[in-house]
Amino acid sequence: MKETFSRRQFLLTSAIAGAGLALPRGAFGSGKKSVLVFTKSSGFEHTVVKKTDAGPSIVDQAVTTIGAQHGFDVTSSKDGRIFDSKDFRKKYAAVFFFTTGDLTKAGTDGNPPMSAQGKQALLDAVHGGLGFVGVHAVSYTFHTEPDTEDRANRYIAHGDQSDPYLRMLGGEFITHGSTPRLQTADLIVKDAKFPGLEGVTSPVSFTEEWYSLKDFAPDLHVILALDTQGMKGAAYQRAPYPVTWARMHGKGRVFFTALGDRPENWSIPFFLNHLAGGIGWTIGNAKASVDKNLAQATPGYAEIPPKG
Repeated sequence: MKETFSRRQFLLTSAIAGAGLALPRGAFGSGKKSVLVFTKSSGFEHTVVKKTDAGPSIVDQAVTTIGAQHGFDVTSSKDGRIFDSKDFRKKYAAVFFFTTGDLTKAGTDGNPPMSAQGKQALLDAVHGGLGFVGVHAVSYTFHTEPDTEDRANRYIAHGDQSDPYLRMLGGEFITHGSTPRLQTADLIVKDAKFPGLEGVTSPVSFTEEWYSLKDFAPDLHVILALDTQGMKGAAYQRAPYPVTWARMHGKGRVFFTALGDRPENWSIPFFLNHLAGGIGWTIGNAKASVDKNLAQATPGYAEIPPKG
């Protein structure tokens, strides 16, 4: 099984490098900056963040390739103690998270956790101007407590009482579909001028494990919304809602996309382009207007689906 997976990962990471060639080189300005890719899994560990004998994870490989094309350095870590470093804020223009669970606990992957002080240092750094890129399961990180076994608390909108990490991010995971888990659905492009989406025609058909989300920050700038019409399962019995957005958190630029569960999606140019655009904007190398448009772009955003 290990050999099969290693071969599969090799093919995927090779495809990432090839797909990356479709990205316009140097599209996001000049000036060498650094991005920290943090992929600790205190909860479920996704395939795309697992390191194997074959080399770096799919996520690490993809972001490193984007960095090489667009002129920023990449450092990868699963060690939560990095946020206790005194020079953490000075070293990086942005952090890139693909994480799960309560990161102050060792959890599933057993890597050293964040300290409570480290979590606060991260939030303070973003508020002070550090960029934050969050992908997929970051909305499944630091659930608002109590996160009970029956998951009932996830179906309640907590607003200003949400965990401060989630308030920074701009939304929280509720659930995803199970029968089927993966579905092909339409993404409605709400801002075709956002970096990485130039020339994209709406809607975009995409296959994913779709997260149903809640507690959207009122100042969200919605970039992509999920068209729930015709989707199967209780998780999607709701109006279209944001799945990719940008916002300002104090002086910090925050970009989130709910896409990214499936390994094969990390070799699709549309996905890589929108991710590169988000990174470019968060580190200040790409310009975008991120005025709030939540109510206009997704009028039914506040709906919470029935508990399945």
